[in-house]
Amino acid sequence: MTVLQILPSLVAGGSERGTVDVAQALVQAGHRALVISAGGRMVNELHDKGAAHFTWPSDSKNPLTILANSQKLVAFIKEHQVDLIHARSRAPAWSVYLASKQAGVPFITTFHAAYKGKMPWKRLYNSVMTCGARVIAVSKFVSKHIAENYEITDWRIVPILRGIDLSVFDPAKITAERKEKFLQAAGVPAGVPMILVPGRLSPIKGQELTLRALAQVKQPFFAVIMGPDQGRVEYRNFLNDLAKDLGLRNKTSFLPGGDMPAAYAAATLVLSTSLVAEGCPRVPVEAQAMGAPVIATALGGTFETIKSGETGWLVPKGDLDALVGAINTALKMSPEERARMVRAGQAFVRANFDMKQMCAKTLKVYEEVLNEFKADK
Repeated sequence: MTVLQILPSLVAGGSERGTVDVAQALVQAGHRALVISAGGRMVNELHDKGAAHFTWPSDSKNPLTILANSQKLVAFIKEHQVDLIHARSRAPAWSVYLASKQAGVPFITTFHAAYKGKMPWKRLYNSVMTCGARVIAVSKFVSKHIAENYEITDWRIVPILRGIDLSVFDPAKITAERKEKFLQAAGVPAGVPMILVPGRLSPIKGQELTLRALAQVKQPFFAVIMGPDQGRVEYRNFLNDLAKDLGLRNKTSFLPGGDMPAAYAAATLVLSTSLVAEGCPRVPVEAQAMGAPVIATALGGTFETIKSGETGWLVPKGDLDALVGAINTALKMSPEERARMVRAGQAFVRANFDMKQMCAKTLKVYEEVLNEFKADK
């Protein structure tokens, strides 16, 4: 089968990673994988996996551009003999919705988050994500959101948890030299426990709360705030100044990016303090896979990525005291307690968040939809 995935861009993020992973699975299974986006740094990786990429303004929310893209899609579908389309975001989904009717091909969607929208026009804009033959939800939290907010039959909602590549996030593949290289790049002093705070620099990611909590931790640590600012220069400067004001100048460093598996493997503790509900956050999953205990906000899909007290800790949104307490608890763990948590976390991830499982379930959805479509013709 020839499957076209369409999304706004291939810069970074959960939907982008899922697109590349599924494209690779399609190619490995002997199918054709096509992707349309506005481009980004992950395009080269997509090509390396054997998929074809086409650069369109699919990130535009301009109604005229959406309409123009839909007409281009009709011709594209015929030219490339596309069997099925997978829309991963709202703006391109509207183009797909219009084109699929004209071209006579089925499409599915993936809800990567619980889209907000109380105003009628916003709800209409979001509703296109429920118009596919199947609606993949990246967590039970997102499934519940869809069922409660849109008129959709339950059988069309398919929960498929996001998966990670366990051949990449494998502690056995991280050499001592690789960890040491990361620690040196991050400026972590020798022998000091490293607290990793991954994620793009954004107020909704909770970096300010994290710094304020770290300022109250009395035990030795060095924190690495790791993620791109994505143009939020003022916010990055604010965090740097805040760290200095809180007396953390010699206890923190900021990295725009780097070797993530090595960063997790070198970490004593990982923090993910988002202030908004995420569909299925990757950080807690990746951290546990690499043997790093994690503290995360008790919001949205995060409940499904951590067994609080067993594989990590969940703290209430914005609760400074709870976050400080959890950090202290984590840093005071005995080697035996830490080992038990690491084992439990790794087993939990292997059982529920394997990329291969995610891709197999997604390809099964493709096949089911195509079989139903052919049967109805």
